Amino acid sequence: MDAYDVAIVGGGAAGLSAALVLGRARRRVVVIDAGAPRNAPAAHMQGFLSRDGMPPADLLARGRKEVTGYGVELVSDQVVGISPGFVVHLASARAVTARRILIATGAGDELPGIPGVRQRWGKDLLHCPYCHGWEVRDQPLGVLGGLPGSVQHALLVRQWSDDVVFFARTQDLTVAEQRQLESRGILVMSGEVARLVAEDDRLTGVELTDGRVVARTAVFVRPGNLPHDDGLLAGLGCELNEAGFPLVDGTGLTSVPGVWAAGNVADPRAQVITSAGAGSAAAIAINADLVREDVEQAVTARAGSLFSAAAGTQVSGFVPGHRRPGS
Repeated sequence: MDAYDVAIVGGGAAGLSAALVLGRARRRVVVIDAGAPRNAPAAHMQGFLSRDGMPPADLLARGRKEVTGYGVELVSDQVVGISPGFVVHLASARAVTARRILIATGAGDELPGIPGVRQRWGKDLLHCPYCHGWEVRDQPLGVLGGLPGSVQHALLVRQWSDDVVFFARTQDLTVAEQRQLESRGILVMSGEVARLVAEDDRLTGVELTDGRVVARTAVFVRPGNLPHDDGLLAGLGCELNEAGFPLVDGTGLTSVPGVWAAGNVADPRAQVITSAGAGSAAAIAINADLVREDVEQAVTARAGSLFSAAAGTQVSGFVPGHRRPGS
């Protein structure tokens, strides 16, 4: 069974960033990735200094090339479980051991069950205005209501266009929310949404159940999120919050010693650049923890060697039942 200093589960921005730092720290590292990044539907990523507009796949390809240059091993596989002693079990039946674990598997998005949503997701059905707002600025935009934080999301989207429609769906707005939306010139449309309308693979409008079609070229939604870890964190005994995400400190350390979490699996709102930074911070903390353990083991081993040497000298210099010459 192969043994590593660190096993990183997930090869996105957080996982690869951590692998880069740990590889440069001369640690033996394996990155295990199932190949299902959260931002796969997006053609470009924005807001990453020096990488603005780069296709997400290109960033990952460049990152994989960089980390392998420092001896990091990449494994395309699915982790199906992690047993005590940090034995990582893969779908291929391979198992590896590690002294430390970093979970960086990202998060999944819970989208409303509206026809057309899955097909338009990541294209012109968007979630983050900081990631996509500039590209659809000054266009007729929509925001789907009925989800936690929808009104605040609409008020945020208004920063990029003065033509924003809030589709309330089943949501009952408070007087304060209604006043906020109206004060910002956001039109509120009541009634449930029947489907998203597209022509030639481009969004053209939002159809309501009463047959009305509101012309829009992009729609925003604030989806629910779940950690995309397949129960690994719970299986390790990590303390989770009500939404199922791990409770971590500033470095990503979970409640279980030796287990870190970084990126969207710990913070579903983190952008790519934020996730990369979280991976770097976790890697530095992991290496410091390994250094501490290395020192403790070295001190213990040296003390044992000195004790054995001292005991050996004492035994060789005196044999019970015999007298030293001249005594």
